[in-house]
Amino acid sequence: MRGWEWRPTLEPSDHEPLFEQIARSIAGDIRRGRLKPGERLPSSRKIAEALGVHRNTALSAYGELEAQGWIEARPSSGTYVSSALPVIKPKSFASPALDRGAMPERPCFALKEIEAPMISAPVGRGELSMAGGLPDLRLIPTEELARAWRRAVRRGGGELMGYADPQGHPRLRAALAQMLSTTRGVAASPEHIMVTRGSQMALYLTAHALLDPGDRVAIEAHGYPAAWTALRSAGATLVPVPVDGRGLDVEALAAVVREGPIKAVYVTPHHQYPTMAVLDAGRRLELLALARAEGFAIIEDDYDNEFHYEGRPVLPLASADRHGAVIYIGTLSKVLAPALRVGYAVAPAPVIAALGALRATIDRQGDQATEAALAELIEDDAIQRHARRIRRIYRARRERLAQELREHLPDVLDFQIPSGGLSLWAACAPEVDPERWAERAASQGVLFWPARRYDFQQRPLPFVRLGFAALDEDEIRRAVQIMKRALPCNP
Repeated sequence: MRGWEWRPTLEPSDHEPLFEQIARSIAGDIRRGRLKPGERLPSSRKIAEALGVHRNTALSAYGELEAQGWIEARPSSGTYVSSALPVIKPKSFASPALDRGAMPERPCFALKEIEAPMISAPVGRGELSMAGGLPDLRLIPTEELARAWRRAVRRGGGELMGYADPQGHPRLRAALAQMLSTTRGVAASPEHIMVTRGSQMALYLTAHALLDPGDRVAIEAHGYPAAWTALRSAGATLVPVPVDGRGLDVEALAAVVREGPIKAVYVTPHHQYPTMAVLDAGRRLELLALARAEGFAIIEDDYDNEFHYEGRPVLPLASADRHGAVIYIGTLSKVLAPALRVGYAVAPAPVIAALGALRATIDRQGDQATEAALAELIEDDAIQRHARRIRRIYRARRERLAQELREHLPDVLDFQIPSGGLSLWAACAPEVDPERWAERAASQGVLFWPARRYDFQQRPLPFVRLGFAALDEDEIRRAVQIMKRALPCNP
């Protein structure tokens, strides 16, 4: 029998009911070991008297603690700390933050290291971003999207709010199949298509469905770091292959294969990321033939197919694949809005089934209402009309950027105007340090990336990538003027 009477202490809170404050205080004393399993507690009347509260408040606190399993009421005996709780050694000087139930700073268990993909930070107020080749969010057809979403929900009703196929809404898969067949020559049916939350999910699912730890995967030596992260998350060993003005060097890839088998190659043939080179016809045929002969997969990331300004766009590798070598990945993020998180993978049906099974373990399904709305926009030609509109706008912005660079930085940057895409790849003069230049420009409100960010070996290459789509023509003019002022030298 203790010589001192226990009583709870209260820390007043403006946002928490009084009975919850009392319950939290008692639970804290049990956690710290001040109250032991099986120990009898004062009656609700005594608790109320000690704290100067109404007895009903004390009864509510006890009821809350009993519901949570901290205490137990024994008929004709009283209220006790639950005997099912473990015995905890009292701590005389416990942390006040811990007493209040705050989240611990660190876990008590080991956590493996997880590589985070390189992503672009949100653009701050007043900043002019030429980084990442992003679309202009001001051009998003928000009214059309909102109307389509409302119509889809009204028509779909409860069906859109329940569980559904992990491979995506059947209506959107059918609409994508029609679009890909008509515009890209990819003869896919709905069972060959899976809708994902952005192309990054498609890459992640493909990596984990295809690869075992230690599998070798060839990648472009200058490329998309977030794709490398997805591939490495599955345990892949990445092997860089050179790229040039004709895209991926397929002869160099063949040499890599001779050194040892590869499981896959990740490639961006339409507009090589980040150099914007188009994989030419000869290399396309060589790559497909090599994949068939050696039995590896081609992961084709067609991230900005809609944006081709000169002549007809080059058809994807998937359009010429007759042997099931290509897993084709695309997105609607660039043509609509990144926040919609709608991408897709196209492959033989067994591959899509495997991706669906894997997706169901982590995400169950996509946003059925949004997918149904996008299907309607594709069926009504609304997305295609929007794509044609912004293609004209982005082409004009591409021309404006080239004009401004030639006028204000003629001896600093050397470049070819890309036939498509949302960015420009430019070589710097020898006396210019691209990384220092990018840092100085960022401090003055203009963001662009040096080539090191895209190089697998993190080499300080003399190139920069300049996105033109997210800025209007006046903003492009101001951005180039700031770039000129931010030069770390005077060439």
